[in-house]
Amino acid sequence: MKSISIKLCVVLITLFSNTLLAQEFQGKAIYQSKTTVDMDNFGGRQMSEEQKKMITERMKSMLEKTFILTFNRTESTYKEEEKLETPGSGGGPWRGMMSSFTGGPQYKNVKESKLLQEQEFFGKQFLVVDELETLEWKMEGETKQIGQYTCYKATAVKKVDEMDFMNMRRRRDRGNDEKEKAEKSKDSVDRDDPMSELEVPKEITITAWYTPQIPVNQGPGEYWGLPGLILEVNAGRTTILCSKIVMNPEEKEEIKMPSKGKEVTREEYNQIMKDKIEEMREMYGGRGGRGNRRF
Repeated sequence: MKSISIKLCVVLITLFSNTLLAQEFQGKAIYQSKTTVDMDNFGGRQMSEEQKKMITERMKSMLEKTFILTFNRTESTYKEEEKLETPGSGGGPWRGMMSSFTGGPQYKNVKESKLLQEQEFFGKQFLVVDELETLEWKMEGETKQIGQYTCYKATAVKKVDEMDFMNMRRRRDRGNDEKEKAEKSKDSVDRDDPMSELEVPKEITITAWYTPQIPVNQGPGEYWGLPGLILEVNAGRTTILCSKIVMNPEEKEEIKMPSKGKEVTREEYNQIMKDKIEEMREMYGGRGGRGNRRF
């Protein structure tokens, strides 16, 4: 009996120690995110190089961001670094719409496959609740050094959210589809509507670089599921690169689920955005009117 009691105590102490370690272990990674935009996709063919440069510069604050990933073995938060807004970097209602695609604080729980994100859209606060997407990663065998860490390459095919405007592109030429060409030629309204010439691809190939030297299956944004912290992601026109890592900082930050806003699913939130975009298209001239030029 005494032997059994000792073994039981050892097991309980081990379990307690592992739980304590899991709670205490924490890391912080700083990521630089940059998205490139092909101005020709947004009417840039009719713009001068000076106009393209001016618009690209005004969009810089939306396309180049710094994020902080705070993580332990099972949970993480991913937040944009707070910065003072540059004077003259406005953009009216369209800026409000575009800023919604990056969202607010994001929480991941890889053990429970849970993803939560605060999202402010035109002055209204939402809490988007979703399941973590499980990507089928393919280990490529290539390695490279990122800072002091040896990283391994992995790729996966990811479905693109239908409202992901960061991956928007001009529609592919469907010259072989005579029926579609004929229907399009009959519809002069669609020819005059710039949004009708754009599309979001159904899927893109993701390239990630992870390091087993930090053995957690966490990463920036919604990316996760590799045997090591993901330090770099290339997804469509966006590159996310880790620039600094602090392991077990002296002042630990509480990792907690966001709670602000009306709780909605991703599908519900997408529908809210669709309705607002349609409202704005009508407000700004919509279906081929003069206001469409301003759009």
